[in-house]
Amino acid sequence: MSTGGERRLRIAGIHHVTVLCASLERSAAFYRNLLGMRVVEQGPGPDDPNARRLVFGGDDGSPGTLITCLEYPHLKRGTVGTGSTHHFALTVATADELEGWRAYLTSRGVPCSETLDRGPHRSLYLRDPDGHVVELASAGPR
Repeated sequence: MSTGGERRLRIAGIHHVTVLCASLERSAAFYRNLLGMRVVEQGPGPDDPNARRLVFGGDDGSPGTLITCLEYPHLKRGTVGTGSTHHFALTVATADELEGWRAYLTSRGVPCSETLDRGPHRSLYLRDPDGHVVELASAGPR
């Protein structure tokens, strides 16, 4: 918190999201092949050098577009509850593009929600191969 003339510290945004997966190949089929993200980094990472890892990102691979997948094929499936993440959201440019995503996903047999009106933006939800809820949200006025 700021007091007097001190500079207030702030969070500038989300740098990346890390998800645990059972298979990097299935995750690559989802994030790269289906959603069109590119692999921006692969190989051992600082979180667990023994886990296989892929980092997916937008065209320029900049922070804010990054999803790290760490492979743990023998872990039990997670339980949703307090202490778990409900979902994460990826941005698409417009509401029209979001409708295009919905048509694309359903044409490929990928279950997803109807497009929902969220006031300043619109969104839809789908699940990745490990059950993580992924929201696609149109950029709003903010």
